[in-house]
Amino acid sequence: MKVAVIGAGTMGSGIAQAFAQCGDVEKVYLCDIKQEFADGGKGKIEKNLGRLVSKEKMTQADADAVLAKIATGLNEIAVDPDLVVEAALEKMDIKKACFKSLMDDIVKNPDCVFASNTSSLSITEIGEGLSKPIIGMHFFNPAPVMKLIEVISGKNTPKEMTDCVVEISKKLGKIPVKVNEAPGFVVNRILIPMINEGIQVYAEGTSDIEGIDTAMKLGCNHPMGPLELGDYIGLDIVLEIMDVIYKGTGNEKYKANDLLRKMVEEKKLGVKTGIGFYKYNEDRTKTPTDQL
Repeated sequence: MKVAVIGAGTMGSGIAQAFAQCGDVEKVYLCDIKQEFADGGKGKIEKNLGRLVSKEKMTQADADAVLAKIATGLNEIAVDPDLVVEAALEKMDIKKACFKSLMDDIVKNPDCVFASNTSSLSITEIGEGLSKPIIGMHFFNPAPVMKLIEVISGKNTPKEMTDCVVEISKKLGKIPVKVNEAPGFVVNRILIPMINEGIQVYAEGTSDIEGIDTAMKLGCNHPMGPLELGDYIGLDIVLEIMDVIYKGTGNEKYKANDLLRKMVEEKKLGVKTGIGFYKYNEDRTKTPTDQL
């Protein structure tokens, strides 16, 4: 099987690595709008594999074999994939334009399956006006490690396409969960509002940052508190998903917290910018911003 991953950011590179590590996959095209972006994505994969080798979880020969499967370039190199997984920016117009270009001008395999890694956008809306149906194939970060894949069917997704993606997910060693289309799907519909509520609790002064995170870790056995988790997801992504859920449901309980919106406006996005609810240091330690 040949796979094209469109978008070489954190999720795209992780998805490409997951496929390249699968024995049933012979080639992975890792594509982006610039060659340097695609090469950067492969560089992330090389670093990830290097860590596995250093921990003796993988041999160097196996790591080299995984990297050898991955070709980088612009979308135009994805001529003959059996599966396309789009992992571009979480913007409806970008995703629609990406699929239209791939279907109409680039991919020549008539049996290619087109999937989106969208975390919250409507599969039906993404697929409107396209010449072929699409499906949601939502991986979780870090994609090579996390076991879940949400397989999301839109109104025009054929059953055989759903069955195909379920089987592909299993071959990757993942556990697929079939999801009917709804704003935020399953995981993000529950998780992201929980993070938003954690921000609300902090904004109201109920407890400090560490207190809220510690309470949820020890009280609910969560591996990470909601504020720290928001930082790792990216507060901009949290805001985008909250807005999608709010727009899709019209329910006021899904309205994004004002503090969240303010932090995104100030580019305090979490780990990716070095500061969010915590300040992240070069030695990988962190300090709650209300203790700075």
